[in-house]
Amino acid sequence: MHATLETHRFMSISIVAGPGVLAPRAETELLGRTALQLLEGVADTPVVIDMCCGSGNLGLAIADARPDARVFLSDLTDETTAQARENTQRLGLGGRVTVGQGDMFAGLAASLGATQADLIVCNPPYISTAKLAGDSAYLLEREPREAFDAGAYGIAIHQRLIAEAPLHLKPGGWLAFEFGAGQDRQVAMLLRRSGAYGALNFSKDTEDVPRVAFVQRL
Repeated sequence: MHATLETHRFMSISIVAGPGVLAPRAETELLGRTALQLLEGVADTPVVIDMCCGSGNLGLAIADARPDARVFLSDLTDETTAQARENTQRLGLGGRVTVGQGDMFAGLAASLGATQADLIVCNPPYISTAKLAGDSAYLLEREPREAFDAGAYGIAIHQRLIAEAPLHLKPGGWLAFEFGAGQDRQVAMLLRRSGAYGALNFSKDTEDVPRVAFVQRL
């Protein structure tokens, strides 16, 4: 297994990722920077959930930058959770980081209990099934379908995240997530329909394109 792992730099940390796990993207650092800015408003011991954690890059970078944070990582597959656990141990963060496995927040039910988070971050799949069968098919040559395929419209996981996150957020807690270029209107619609959040904010990439949404739970 170790012979096939590749090392990636993500924000302040180096992590490994192998077969069956999405390689961290530099573009996701926008979500990481947004998350750390949101946590500046939490003075002590923030609780953070990294949903759809993959190799653990987001949650582990947050844990590294905020030594007082308690971080919970979760994903669905054996490959991703094994990799997240390995990276947690490599970075010496096992005392503050918990890795769960399951379908969305069910993977953290046992470890979270009644604990609610100050911040939930998520880099979910956001490519439509049709695109993966067409001009985005190359993505599946080295990385798993689960990391990309988000149903007919590319927002299936966003729909679930937005619906389920309020149960696991403190009042005033933040939800921050990445989405595909051009999906900002769909994201805004989903958040508005939920009725569970305050004003919508976007972080934009270097080309001034919205790629990260962040909202507070009411």
